[in-house]
Amino acid sequence: MSWIIRESGFDPERIAHHGNKFMIGNGVLGYRGTLEEFGKKELTATIVAGLYDQVGGKWREPVNAPNGLDTKVYWNGTRLSVFEAGNVAAGDKAVNSVNVGRELDHSRVELVSHEQSLDLRQAVHRRRSVFRTADGAEVAITAERFCSAARTELIVCRFTVESSRDGELTIVTGINGDVWDINGPHLVRMESDVDGAEGGAAWEVVSLSASTQELGLPITVAEAAEVASGGEHEVLRKDLSIRRRFHVHCRAGEPVVLEKTVAVAAGLEGETADEVRAAAIQWAREAGQLGYDQLLSEHAEYWERKWSASDILVEGDEEAQLALRYSMYQLHIIAPDRSEKVSIPARGLSGQVYKGAVFWDTEMFMLPFFLYTQPEVARNLMMYRVHTLAGAKRKAAEYGYEGAFYAWESQEAGDDACTLFNVNDVFTGRPMRTYFRDKQVHISADVAYGIWQVYAFTGDDRLLLDGGAEVAWECAKFFYSYGYFNPRKQRYEILDVTGPDEYHERVNNNAFTNRMVKECLRIALDAMEILKRGNVERYEQLLADSPIQPEHIRDMYERLYVPEPDAQSRLIEQFDRYYTLEDVTLTQLKSRMLHPHEYLGGGNGLATTTQILKQADVVLMLHLFKDDYDPAVKQANWAYYEPRTEHGSSLSACIYALVAADTGSPDWGYPYFMRTATIDLTGDSKQYVGDLYIGGTHPAANGGAWMAAVLGFAGLRYDGDKAVLRPALPSAWQAIEFPVRLGGGSYRIRVSREGVTITAPRDNPAALRFIVGGRELTVAPGHEVHIA
Repeated sequence: MSWIIRESGFDPERIAHHGNKFMIGNGVLGYRGTLEEFGKKELTATIVAGLYDQVGGKWREPVNAPNGLDTKVYWNGTRLSVFEAGNVAAGDKAVNSVNVGRELDHSRVELVSHEQSLDLRQAVHRRRSVFRTADGAEVAITAERFCSAARTELIVCRFTVESSRDGELTIVTGINGDVWDINGPHLVRMESDVDGAEGGAAWEVVSLSASTQELGLPITVAEAAEVASGGEHEVLRKDLSIRRRFHVHCRAGEPVVLEKTVAVAAGLEGETADEVRAAAIQWAREAGQLGYDQLLSEHAEYWERKWSASDILVEGDEEAQLALRYSMYQLHIIAPDRSEKVSIPARGLSGQVYKGAVFWDTEMFMLPFFLYTQPEVARNLMMYRVHTLAGAKRKAAEYGYEGAFYAWESQEAGDDACTLFNVNDVFTGRPMRTYFRDKQVHISADVAYGIWQVYAFTGDDRLLLDGGAEVAWECAKFFYSYGYFNPRKQRYEILDVTGPDEYHERVNNNAFTNRMVKECLRIALDAMEILKRGNVERYEQLLADSPIQPEHIRDMYERLYVPEPDAQSRLIEQFDRYYTLEDVTLTQLKSRMLHPHEYLGGGNGLATTTQILKQADVVLMLHLFKDDYDPAVKQANWAYYEPRTEHGSSLSACIYALVAADTGSPDWGYPYFMRTATIDLTGDSKQYVGDLYIGGTHPAANGGAWMAAVLGFAGLRYDGDKAVLRPALPSAWQAIEFPVRLGGGSYRIRVSREGVTITAPRDNPAALRFIVGGRELTVAPGHEVHIA
């Protein structure tokens, strides 16, 4: 059962959490794990990747499309819903009252049992609810749905009702345009339509079309629905919805099956409203004619290929096995595997939280999973940064700098959606000035780092020639114009920045930031040399009339200050004068809190004058540049910074797991790995910063779980030339086995207590060098090598 996520019983307090936990998606569409009878109050959402809108002066955010799975069931005139039901049967969670503003009549219907599940292998969401009505009938509602991986415009659903007695069944299903918005409403000029078809009403398609407010982009949701048992049906239209009412005489023990195909089309590439509407209707009708079983079959085939390229087997730890698969599932359902115009937002496609923006999370925490399993997706993620270079250059110019200053919160065009006031004070309600947008300059270095990683892993310079080298160059120009040359110390410094640890804003010489800037400068110089060889005309264009030349970047690279380990303590100071801050324990700091959601950073946050960190700045640097530091430095800094880290970010824990494994202490790292891998299963994460809701899925933590398992515990590293394995398995694990793509070839690696086995298929293009435990060997195509 290590492929199934399951919850029994209905708890209204867990609706928002289950919406995240039971998500489905396909990289184009994301649909929250809500039930069919739910609406905007329960945070039902259909998110379209790359579709954003702004209303007035509110925050710009993703558009929540009309809900095409809206379905309500009536048995002999009584509505069957988890909300309208009474107590849950013994053995499940008791629900004596549902605190959602609804009045209940327990004498009419009782919820006997309820289960919600997610099949990770086939990416199918299921629910089963059994009701007992006033006449003693037991009516079971079973539904399953998926966002088609084969046809990414589709959401497909099969809805089944079966009763223990004869009765009159009414199903009202269709498209509901009254949707949940945080800063909306985003859709206007909503119009419904019915499109008939040859063959009768069975393939009649209903649709709901609208436009976004800011850019007037068209969107249409179309639905084809059929009840296999026949019966009567009629179309119901309202201002914000279009539905069909099916009425069937239900016989005891004979299931009534409703199949729905929902198509979502949006004019992201300049299509007209008529073209968008016609496409959605055609997609829905064609899919409806294929039928649920055929659509599920082709969808499942896609997922088999995904898992073949990525599934990890863990022996000896069933909980870790399931959590890892779930983490990879969450990454797969948001991966832009067919577009380089979108990337992965910080909350995936789980809603409008964090403005649906792309952060540094993608390059630092998600990119490695795709590099090792689907390098073509990794390339798409970094091509998104190429396509948004113009937005980054606009931002740099806005602040008076050269080059490219990438958006802290990037949307479709690369302009920064981050505001200067991101958090409200919980005590006064006043907006707090934060320095995320203008001082987290490391984002441009993170982008250059990600581009170089794709090049290094694949050995393919097309990404650099197609704009990646230009991105790295413009980022280096930005840092040259941002940096400060200290004439007394004859060195360059990076002053007035906010590092990943956002509890300490506007600091000087943040160790992580300075080291990443140095790496960016190196990447820019190397990438420009590759561009010079591959496209000298473009190389010369980039240097023409530019006040910043390669010799300037080289000088800054050679003389940039990066904090070094202390000779005695081996500690690296996180930023200038960090050690002068109050050294308190996390327990002491939290005892000073007057409100559970008060923000610890900002101008007056409790952590700002202490050494308490939000996340692992120095430790992350030690992970990214592990060859630059000896084990004693890593151990000393891990031990010093971990007690001072609040882990207020979901990005933090996996880094402690990685560095613990790297220093030969996997059991130190294991709790941090599990915390990362289960974050969306347990819902144990921050839901508010100040009064700002930040719930949703955590794809960076999902990527971090994969990194901790493969790069940490299995100890795999690849530099584009050779692969290195330094395993450090947690005591609970007997073995880990996984596939990877390295150097254009595929490999299967098994790390156990007995040794390491590496298998290469016959169709690999060439042999690859491996270093295992200090021993060098070559694995040729069609060979299997075992190292004791």
